[in-house]
Amino acid sequence: MKKSLLTKFLTLISIGTFAQTAPKYSNDFLNIGVGARAFGMANSVVASGDDVTSGYWNPSGIVGIKDNIQLSFMHSAYLAGIANYDYGSFAVKLDDKRALGVSVVRFSVDGIPNTLDLIRNGQIDYNRVTSFSASDYAFLFSYAQKTKIEGLTLGGNAKIIHRKAGQFTTAWGFGLDASLQYKSKNNWQFGLMARDITSTFNAWKFSFTDAEKDIFKQTENEIPKNSLEITLPQFIFGAGKLFEINKKMGFRAETNFGINTDGQRNVLVSSKYFNLDPTLGIEADYKKSIFIRAGVGKFQRELDINNQKTLKLQPNIGIGLKLGSLMLDYALTDIGDVSASLYSNMFSVRFSINKKEATPVAK
Repeated sequence: MKKSLLTKFLTLISIGTFAQTAPKYSNDFLNIGVGARAFGMANSVVASGDDVTSGYWNPSGIVGIKDNIQLSFMHSAYLAGIANYDYGSFAVKLDDKRALGVSVVRFSVDGIPNTLDLIRNGQIDYNRVTSFSASDYAFLFSYAQKTKIEGLTLGGNAKIIHRKAGQFTTAWGFGLDASLQYKSKNNWQFGLMARDITSTFNAWKFSFTDAEKDIFKQTENEIPKNSLEITLPQFIFGAGKLFEINKKMGFRAETNFGINTDGQRNVLVSSKYFNLDPTLGIEADYKKSIFIRAGVGKFQRELDINNQKTLKLQPNIGIGLKLGSLMLDYALTDIGDVSASLYSNMFSVRFSINKKEATPVAK
């Protein structure tokens, strides 16, 4: 009997979460990115980030927010509506040297067919097909503090992971990130983000009825078992520089280098022992109110119709507009050699809240 769509889906989950293993692309929804500014610059913001979204990119950067409180939200119908991708964050300055932040990331695919009960007693009945959602959540709690070394800040995240696929499986995980950021007096900027520095552990629990287990056996599928999934560390280095052209115009360039430790990947520098994934982003601004951005990343070697490997990349573009305490950003991504139906439009908004200074009382 042929495998149903659902059993294929659950088999993929069980393979990726085989007990005590560290599969590639574990918790990969956390590598998508947040904030349309970052997307427009091909996610090259580890060194320059200094707003509320830094809780995700480099928590050291949240101490650089110029407001008492910042809020940010993003929604995208990712991959032309196949999935919904949502993000929200909050950051507050405790004083001139310390800041706290909270970020929530959600990635969800809805309407997945549940075909376990499609065939009963040899009879196909599509009325028995239901649907479910597969959702991934991440909760990041950030802290950043300036050091005694001028320009150097340290930060970190404690994160909780929750993943769910209908009523069939759930997972809870926990991990830590560490980061630093250095900004020199001559506008050079450097950053380091060490994700899952302790390794992140997801404990998966599967739940099936006896009837569902029988269907797995009849279709020659292995019944997924409770397991522990490990996400290995990832390091992202960033370097950039801010150029002040004149009093009204500025220009920023930054490059990031991602290094994974979970095995060989199809990136620009790829091997069993060392993988390097570079990105490059630029941003021009006018009066710190109008922004134009571009970036390039996701370098991969793909086989063409002649079975020859060619280097592919993904360009990105974006714009931003600051209106008082409101910041609006837009980015267009996935615009390389892919179908036009897979374009992703990213929108994000940021709010700033500042305390009003008390009016001096006239004597």
